[in-house]
Amino acid sequence: MTIADFGAQALVLNSLATAFPSDPATAEEDATELLKPENAKLLKEIVRRVSQVEHSLDQPSIISAIERGSHPGGGSGRFWTLDPIDGTKGFLRGDQYAIALGLIENGEVVVGVLGCPNLPVDPSDTDSKRGCLLFAAKGQGAFQSPLDDLDNKTPVACDWISDPAEAVFCESVESGHTAHGRSARILEALDSKSTPFRMDSQCKYAAVSRGQASVYLRLPTRPGYEEKIWDHAAGYLILTESGGRVTDTFGEPLDFSKGQTLKNNKGIIATSGQVFEPLLKAVVSSQ
Repeated sequence: MTIADFGAQALVLNSLATAFPSDPATAEEDATELLKPENAKLLKEIVRRVSQVEHSLDQPSIISAIERGSHPGGGSGRFWTLDPIDGTKGFLRGDQYAIALGLIENGEVVVGVLGCPNLPVDPSDTDSKRGCLLFAAKGQGAFQSPLDDLDNKTPVACDWISDPAEAVFCESVESGHTAHGRSARILEALDSKSTPFRMDSQCKYAAVSRGQASVYLRLPTRPGYEEKIWDHAAGYLILTESGGRVTDTFGEPLDFSKGQTLKNNKGIIATSGQVFEPLLKAVVSSQ
């Protein structure tokens, strides 16, 4: 629970309320915690920071904006899903994080947007200027713009590697988010020649979408865990529109129609198109 998480949620959902007043949203943060007496100091600082960005917002309107994210989700109608700071630990370290926004209509993701302030604009040059916006609409491809030049959009596409032994893997930094040991066994089974690189947030979807990596694995670490829709909706669409494939670890399509979680799915396999089948086979064999 950080100032940035609540502040970003207030600002994004307030903007959505202005642009699409009839659209509900489901988002990660819950304003209930902020209203507890022990969090009065935190709330005051959130109000101060948010009002510096959007002068019209006061404490009641900020709370109201955050509470717009309480929609339960589901398989009918239209709603937005937001992770205001995806990869909070990466944000706190000054590393990778994303503002992740998706639009879901009748259970299908139709728009995905990832704001990645620390991601290099040039995927082949880690020293290039940082700050990217990646975005996609269903059936219309995926694109990237530098944050300081949003009118300059270029298509993004996955790599064409077909040999999984040559594929570059990426995975979560936090061991609580993915089973690193199981990933290592999968790499060994594929005779992989790459060393996985780790990064926080849905920037991993961006990495595969832009050809920096071929595979993103999120392997379950505990029984019963359900992935949240806001952790995957935007990245899922951007990657599929850039030529990639995304399923759960059993090869089942991600089902965004069951509320705020992917309760019908277990884990995530996200790859460029050519390595999906051999990778899925290796993951299923490791279950």
